[in-house]
Amino acid sequence: MMPLAEPGCLSSAAKILTDSLRLRRPPVAISLTNHVPSGVRAHGGLVPAGCRFWEDAADRAFYTTASEHSLCAVGIYTHNLQPSPRQQVDLMDALRVFGELGYVRPEDLPLIPTLRSRHEYVVYSPLATAPTAPDAVVLFVDAAQTLILSEATQQVELQTAPAMGRPACAVIPQVLNTGRAALSLGCCGARAYLGVLPAGDSIFALPGQTLGLYVERVEALAKANRLLSTFHELRRQAVESGQTPTVQESLAALMAQGSGSS
Repeated sequence: MMPLAEPGCLSSAAKILTDSLRLRRPPVAISLTNHVPSGVRAHGGLVPAGCRFWEDAADRAFYTTASEHSLCAVGIYTHNLQPSPRQQVDLMDALRVFGELGYVRPEDLPLIPTLRSRHEYVVYSPLATAPTAPDAVVLFVDAAQTLILSEATQQVELQTAPAMGRPACAVIPQVLNTGRAALSLGCCGARAYLGVLPAGDSIFALPGQTLGLYVERVEALAKANRLLSTFHELRRQAVESGQTPTVQESLAALMAQGSGSS
C-alpha cells in the first residue's frame, strides 16, 4: 500500500487518481480535528450550504467551524458540529417542511448518518497539498468513473459501496463512521449549491485510512478497463460484420491493434 505518511505521497495519490479516472476536478481532502494545522486559514466566506466547501477546497486549503456552516443547519446536524440556537430553530423548521413534503419523514431521520464524535474544526484542501492525512477524500465523478471506483471498493473492502441519497453531506459521516467508501447521488440542495455537480455526476467518498489501497486498485483497474473497452469494441465490430470470433481471435485482434499503434 502507498505509504501516505511519506512526503509527496498525497500529491502522488492525487495525480494517480486524477490521471487514472480522468477527473475533471481535483480530489478534495477532508479532515475533522480539534487543532488547526499550521498555516491553514479560516474559509472566511459565506456559503449557502456546507457541501459548497467541497467545491472551494479544490483550489485552496482552509478550515471551518460551526459559524462558517451557519446557513446550513442540515450540515451542522450531519457533521455533529455545535449548533447555535438559531441553527437549532432552522433545523427544526427544515425538518418540519421536509416532513410535510414527505421528503424526510420522522422515521427516516435515524437512517441519515451523522458523525459519532464532535470536532471543533473541519479542514478542507486539495488532496495534493493536504496539510494533514485526510479522514475522507471526495471525488466528483460520472458513471464511467464510478464504475472503476465501485470495482476498487469490491476489491479493497470485499463489498460494494452504498449508494446514498439526501442529504449529500451525509456521505462524510457515512465514510468516517464505517471506515468504508460510499457513493452519494447528491441531493437537490447540493445540485443547486454546487457548480461542479451536473445532472449526470455524483460524489464518491473514500476513507483516508485505506486511501493507499484505493489508489493502487484504481490505477490498475483504470488500465484494465481501457484495454478491455478496446477488446469489447473490436469484438462488437467483428460480430456486426458477420464474424463469430472466439475470445482468442478477439485477443489477437487487440494485440494486432496494439502493435499497429505502437
